Amino acid sequence: MKRWIPFVKTPPHVAIIRLQGAIATSGRALSDRGLADAIEKAFKSKPAAVALEISSPGGSPVQSSLIGARIRRLADEEDIPVYAFVEDVAASGGYWLAVAADEIYVDRGSVVGSIGVISSGFGLQGTLEKIGAERRVYTAGKSKSMLDPFQAEKPADVKRLKVLLDDMHVYFKDHVTARRANKLDIEKDLFTGEIWIGEKAIEVGLADHVGHLVPVMKDKLGEKVGFRRFGQKRSFVSRFGAQIVDDAVAGIEERAAYARFGL
Repeated sequence: MKRWIPFVKTPPHVAIIRLQGAIATSGRALSDRGLADAIEKAFKSKPAAVALEISSPGGSPVQSSLIGARIRRLADEEDIPVYAFVEDVAASGGYWLAVAADEIYVDRGSVVGSIGVISSGFGLQGTLEKIGAERRVYTAGKSKSMLDPFQAEKPADVKRLKVLLDDMHVYFKDHVTARRANKLDIEKDLFTGEIWIGEKAIEVGLADHVGHLVPVMKDKLGEKVGFRRFGQKRSFVSRFGAQIVDDAVAGIEERAAYARFGL
């Protein structure tokens, strides 16, 4: 009730945005659409600071960019400092989210980095023939069936994909360089997809300090600072089982993404 009493000063609070999981447009993954409401409410709650609580192995570069851009836009509009706190991992797109913050804190065991771009899939050539099925594909445009998993891999398709991956890699490097400015160790190539742990990430400039959310925020804003949590909510139908299969598949893919970093 204190907040409604005139002339009584309300203690400051930190708005915590939880960013956990792979980044994609599927139901359970982190996405700009799924997080938009939580991010907007966090910044509009008039916090003294916004804290990003991150544990993500990455995923969609576009969704990573959209989420990060939304955070930066609101931070600039509301003039609110943003701090990222990495838990298990902030890799690839997860690190893209971390650099949306003004400062990045890690645990000594946090995995950070993997600044690169990856495309993976399966080659299923001959699979349909074994079960007596025939696949029929008709296209207009010579590149429309590019990288069809049921056809033999074509060198021209791989070459085109490599160009796309290289372009996206440049975009990722430009973004990190712009956000981290002169903090990065220019003597090291930090954009090979390599990862660093805790204090090593600080040494190369990918993070700023070792620290955990609550004690760091209390140190900055005082012992009486409050905390309010905001996060992506699952849809009504998802919570009641209408997307069980989709969520199961997404869960397997997410587990595989974390496994790449030994988690």
